[in-house]
Amino acid sequence: MTNRQLAALETRKKLLDAAKKIICEKGLINTSIAEITKACGVSNGTFYTYFKRKEDVVFALSREMFQEIFEKAQNHNGTFMERLVFFMINFSGYIEKSSLKLCQEWVRNTVDPDLVENQDDKNKLYTDIGSIKGIIESGVKRGELKADTPVSILAHTLIDILYGEMLCWDMSGGAYSFEARTKEFCDTFLSSIINPYLVRKD
Repeated sequence: MTNRQLAALETRKKLLDAAKKIICEKGLINTSIAEITKACGVSNGTFYTYFKRKEDVVFALSREMFQEIFEKAQNHNGTFMERLVFFMINFSGYIEKSSLKLCQEWVRNTVDPDLVENQDDKNKLYTDIGSIKGIIESGVKRGELKADTPVSILAHTLIDILYGEMLCWDMSGGAYSFEARTKEFCDTFLSSIINPYLVRKD
């Protein structure tokens, strides 16, 4: 990678970091591009080199972190259940740590896919379903889950649960911990959903 490319990556990261901090404090509606660029010491025009509009920053923050969580879950040492729980708890934990305000802004800007310009962001729901499908498919390939495991149904169901928890957390104004709620679900109910498909090794 050239020095110019490295500098471009660093500038983009600075814009994302500054935007995240300001949006978490003030909300997306009350955040201006000028504030973001001023915090980075760059011109407004530099912002448009990387993003079309400020909403794109929220989507970019979301995409990059969840890909990292998926990769870490796939490489996590342990059983299939431990990898799945790792993904679900870290999914919720990252959203909570990123702040309630940022999550609410993300929901506001993605709930109507017709208003989302970038195709990658339109597909966020299906990307998350795909991540859990990937973890389940890996479990089948490793011989941890039965060959007839209903991969797609399980993946959709678990994302329905995570997204439902996220929306309730948003609507409660962060009255409880999203991460802790997901852990409670995993501790209490996840085994009963997955156990019928686990391969027993006697």
